[in-house]
Amino acid sequence: MFRIIFIFVTLGLGLFVGTQFSDQQGYVLISVADTTTEMSVTTLVIFIVAALAALFLLENIIKRGFRATNATWNWFSVRKLKRARRYTNEGIIKLLEGDWNAAEKKVTRWANHHDMPLLCYLIASEAAQGMGDDKKREKYINLALEHDKNSLAIEMTQIRQMVRNKQFADAHSSLEKLKGRYPNNTIVMNLLKKTYLNLKLWSLLDELLPKLKRANVISDTEFDQLFYQAQLGKMEEVGEQKGINGLLSYWSHLPKKLKQDENIVELLIKQLLVQNGDSEAYVILRDILKQSPSERLLPLITQIQLPDIHPATLLLEGIVKKHKESAEAHSALGELYSRELRWKDAQQSFEVALQQRISISDYSRLADALEQQGMKQAAGEVSRKALTLLEK
Repeated sequence: MFRIIFIFVTLGLGLFVGTQFSDQQGYVLISVADTTTEMSVTTLVIFIVAALAALFLLENIIKRGFRATNATWNWFSVRKLKRARRYTNEGIIKLLEGDWNAAEKKVTRWANHHDMPLLCYLIASEAAQGMGDDKKREKYINLALEHDKNSLAIEMTQIRQMVRNKQFADAHSSLEKLKGRYPNNTIVMNLLKKTYLNLKLWSLLDELLPKLKRANVISDTEFDQLFYQAQLGKMEEVGEQKGINGLLSYWSHLPKKLKQDENIVELLIKQLLVQNGDSEAYVILRDILKQSPSERLLPLITQIQLPDIHPATLLLEGIVKKHKESAEAHSALGELYSRELRWKDAQQSFEVALQQRISISDYSRLADALEQQGMKQAAGEVSRKALTLLEK
């Protein structure tokens, strides 16, 4: 636009000057070697303007030609990009469907023309992982690294593949590095959970669980399950490494809230029994049952092997006096009476327990107590009832 205005302004000035000096046009002499050219000033001005117009026109034609070339090139490039994207999308669908071979072919076919080839190679790597082809998997990972060596997506893909291949030690090593850089990344935390579980890193799992819960990575139910699994794992480690004294020290350092948790108490008692710490287990269980006779903890007293079970019997007798409706207390007391060969007392305890709830094991013990007293017919009826319950 500026050039057109410039030409018209120049032409106008030339015409104006020409009319002003129409009777005094003068002349211009141009001599080159043996050639001379003469013309009026007006003619020279018109010639220059025409030459400029011709140059501007030529420039415009050349630019339009380049634009047409670029447009044609861009059209082909966009067409290839659209096709690459379409194949990649189809490849992702095939990957989700589990058609690994088709997924690999589609995403790699036009990967060089995709605006994000990294994505294509990562999908191809996942497809190779699905086919169990380790060489191809590594090949595509290396191709992805050529496009971005510091990509988190590549690291996460490699770690997920390690976990699926059960290379938990390698995955854990990589995840520990990522944990510092991405402490709140939910995928990193979830992968850490899997490696901690499989490597039995119970203390680390115990530390991670609150973060998993806050980030809604796990449900309340899974949190409870993993929490008690971690506590059991830690107790097993302490028991294996430090024995009974280690377990007692571990118990003494637990927060009060955990000491009141029936699940934790049960885990500790069982670990003490594994380490043959029956007397120590009885002392802890006795003190807890005196404060609160838990239906869950009461059966544990029958699992403890004591040289003298009379104190345990007295403990349970005191509990059933205060809590007559406690079926587990009567059942445990009946078991101890049986060990002391007090069959009549055992019979009464099992009968009271069975009035509160149905238990096949108590029916079996009751039948044994009746048989020991010579009441074979009654024992047979109780046994048949127990068999009927088993059949249901």
